[in-house]
Amino acid sequence: MSSVRSVKSITSSKPYIEGAGVHLKRAFGYYEVPQYDPFLLLDYFGSDNPDDYLAGFPWHPHRGIETVTYVLHGRVEHGDSLGNSGVIGSGDLQWMTAGSGIIHQEMPKQTEGRMRGLQLWVNLPASKKMMDPRYQDIQADQPPVHSLENGGSVKIIAGQFEGKKGPVSEIVSDPEYLDINIPAGESFEHSVKKGHTVFAFVLDGAGFFDNKNGDAVGEGNTVLYGDGDSLKMQSGEGGLRFLLISGKPIGEPVAWRGPIVMNTDEELMTAFEEYRAGTFIKKG
Repeated sequence: MSSVRSVKSITSSKPYIEGAGVHLKRAFGYYEVPQYDPFLLLDYFGSDNPDDYLAGFPWHPHRGIETVTYVLHGRVEHGDSLGNSGVIGSGDLQWMTAGSGIIHQEMPKQTEGRMRGLQLWVNLPASKKMMDPRYQDIQADQPPVHSLENGGSVKIIAGQFEGKKGPVSEIVSDPEYLDINIPAGESFEHSVKKGHTVFAFVLDGAGFFDNKNGDAVGEGNTVLYGDGDSLKMQSGEGGLRFLLISGKPIGEPVAWRGPIVMNTDEELMTAFEEYRAGTFIKKG
């Protein structure tokens, strides 16, 4: 028997400063672990003021996690210790698996003064924390877009929707990452995997995420769902655009300091000692 998920919590993004002085909003992070397992952190950046973001995120290490950067407007120039470099442009997404370790930088650049995007951190289980680093760079036109009968659309970045599969593949957390638009006053229903963590992040407009119970949830808010195998929601008067993200929980201890996430404090100490000693990178 199908069970519709109800809303477990609704949280507002909080102002935060990261990197070399980037002003952003944190949807959830350290204090919400393990509610969002396997997801660790979601940062949302959107500004028309270049002073808010041009300082960027200079060289820094990662180990034990994946970072997912989705640029909605503008571009992010990136480079790393393995010799990779490139640009994540408007509508592009990069799914980076840091694994055993990578040192990289991400520098936002303006397009007509505007920069808007998100970065999600996904944890890796102990068995995969030291896997080889890799990238999946997804261009804006690569994800299939499914047109809904009500005039809305679903951009499929990871996972499947109505028989269409997203280009991000072979991710440990078995994720679903959908960018969904619903016209004003229309509804949306979707089946999800029971037992997976599911949340929605509102990009534009507002909507009712608990089958039209309670108040409308607007831009910058995160909706975390309880368990079940389906979702029902409805957009408000101005329409609704949101990300719907899900993944399989890991259920392991989390030892987290800055950009490195391991299972024990001893593993954290080893990572930072290797970083200081210049032996952090294991591949390349």
